[in-house]
Amino acid sequence: MRVFFKLILIFLLSVCSAAAIVFLSLGFIVSQHAGNPEKSDVIIVLGGDNGLRVRKGAELYKAGYATHIILTGIDERFYHPNHPNWRERRMMEFGVPKSAIKVDARSTTTWEEAENTSDTMEENGWKSAIVVSDPPHMLRLHQTWSIAFEESSKKFILVPTNPIWWHPLIWWNNDKSYQFVINEIKKNLFYALVYY
Repeated sequence: MRVFFKLILIFLLSVCSAAAIVFLSLGFIVSQHAGNPEKSDVIIVLGGDNGLRVRKGAELYKAGYATHIILTGIDERFYHPNHPNWRERRMMEFGVPKSAIKVDARSTTTWEEAENTSDTMEENGWKSAIVVSDPPHMLRLHQTWSIAFEESSKKFILVPTNPIWWHPLIWWNNDKSYQFVINEIKKNLFYALVYY
């Protein structure tokens, strides 16, 4: 009987240890596909941020990584091309000319951003894109954009912002990164069921 309880205890400890390792690794898992920028045709700055993505996109533009920018995540109900929204204005404040900025006001999800960007790239003859978002967004972006770009010659590289709240090892120790990672895990599971 004693041996049986020891085996149960060992099993429970093993399961708890494995669960703890997986939990602590989630920050690395969701951000693993982040890369370094390469010369490309266009920079895609995804929506849903408070300005970090816009800043990163402008920095990449000014460093000469691409000559075109697409801003996504702008609600078409409130978008007026003759009245730039705050993200366009911020880009211009950072030194990006308005002529270099295109706005995707149709996309409302990561999936739509990938599909619509693929179409826009096709229309313009662009073959390569830098996709800018926050570190914990990288896993879902990699999966989504890989599917949107499959069977085409187009390629993309994911370039993360550098938020002060993000650290892949202690992601659980900050409210913002904790919420972001947990939401991304849920969204990845949803995307796996619906799109992949």
